[in-house]
Amino acid sequence: MNQAALLAQVARIHGDRPAISYGQRVCRTYAELGDRVARLAGALRGELDLMPGDRVALAMKNDPLYLEILYAVWHAGLAAVPINAKLHPKEFAFILYNSGAKACFATPDVAGTLADVKAEAPDLEHLIAIDDPDFEDLFAAPPVPAATVDPDGLCWLFYTSGTTGRPKGAMITHRSLMFATTNYLADVDQISERDCMIHAAPMSHGSGLYAMPHVARGANNIVPQSGSYDVEECLELIRHWPGASFFFAPTMVSRLLNHPGTATADLANLKTVVYGGGPMYLEDTLKALEILGPKLTQIYGLGEAPMTITGLPKSAYLDRDHPRYLARLASAGFARTGVEVRVVDADGKEVSYGETGEIICRGDIVMGGYWLNPDATANTLRDGWLWTGDLGAMDADGYVTLKDRSKDMIISGGTNIYPREIEEVLLRHPDVYECAVVGRPHADWGEEVVAFVVPQPGQEIDTAELDKLCLDNIARFKRPKEYRLVTALTKNNYGKILKTELRDLLAAEAEG
Repeated sequence: MNQAALLAQVARIHGDRPAISYGQRVCRTYAELGDRVARLAGALRGELDLMPGDRVALAMKNDPLYLEILYAVWHAGLAAVPINAKLHPKEFAFILYNSGAKACFATPDVAGTLADVKAEAPDLEHLIAIDDPDFEDLFAAPPVPAATVDPDGLCWLFYTSGTTGRPKGAMITHRSLMFATTNYLADVDQISERDCMIHAAPMSHGSGLYAMPHVARGANNIVPQSGSYDVEECLELIRHWPGASFFFAPTMVSRLLNHPGTATADLANLKTVVYGGGPMYLEDTLKALEILGPKLTQIYGLGEAPMTITGLPKSAYLDRDHPRYLARLASAGFARTGVEVRVVDADGKEVSYGETGEIICRGDIVMGGYWLNPDATANTLRDGWLWTGDLGAMDADGYVTLKDRSKDMIISGGTNIYPREIEEVLLRHPDVYECAVVGRPHADWGEEVVAFVVPQPGQEIDTAELDKLCLDNIARFKRPKEYRLVTALTKNNYGKILKTELRDLLAAEAEG
């Protein structure tokens, strides 16, 4: 079923209810949203001449128009390509080129950058800035009915950060997104038309996915006027809007807890804080329960299985008498309804309870594969199972605890950063012999990026040159916060750099 058909239903049932708000101001009711989505879909199919299955990119920071465009794409039978608005121009160019997007909608902050790289994406016929008068003219098109879609057809093409230097497009189907929507209502939280979701995290990622169950239930979607995460602004929005939910990375929870205004804020309207994107320290979880109350629920998922592999429900936070209460709070919960989860060895054999292995899963949430990348698809999808690349252990009750990331991924501020992508950029410097990028513990961001660099024999390197090289090729938030020049990197007998030792060194320094 098309997500846009859910919106059309809600527009009939709850037409007078707020659908999208900007700060404390209602922008669209559901009747208005449904009408504008149908008209924009008509323009996409008519004036822009897009055909079913064509890809439409959204290079946008959080904006009240985001959901209008997203649902119009689906209403027209097209596939959405959400792009992080913080990416580097070269990263924008690759995603637009690789996806073959025919159209791209952009917020003003990135529209100019996209215009500069448009020539590198030959399939891109329409680049539309949402502040351009021509954009609003599109809503004058006659409305069209929601397209009938193939449940296994492409719906959401999500580009993961590239472990091999290039991001991969996870093909999320209509079936998968519908599963994620209904599973949220089954496992994470119940929603009524009087609730709301405040989108302080990027709508191109998890927060946007969690707009879907809120739309399905006729709830209000609030976009902060800052367009991003500002704790004081969020506290004020909580005070104003009843039934408020958030999706937060653990570091965002930490910033909320440590803000001086939170302890005395009126949090009566706060309903649910869903957190994911990385593990949260147990101390922070306990502090959140003390300050926010029993309003937490944790999720674990991937871009390849969006937000829906395991979860820790609100009830687990209330079961304080359970002998493994603290261990459960430190876990990522248990398999979500309709999802099978196993922990296996390299041969795919289940390991014993408590033993560490790779987490694999299967179910309707799993992607259809990687866009134009059959080798990566075959490596990740095996006999119907998604191999996550994450290491963890499962206890006898089915609770999964994440242990490590087999792909050496760094999570900074809830954003995934893959070291090899940065390493390949650093190795372009002629005086770099080898390098290793790892994460260092950071109180606010979870981790920050550190690069260990070995110069070519007899050469000296100015770290400012390395910094400029990174800024010229990758997004600013991915660049290392420190470039540490060393004479050698410790390796194992097979010549592999021992990144664990580097991480241990940084962790010890942070503790000291």
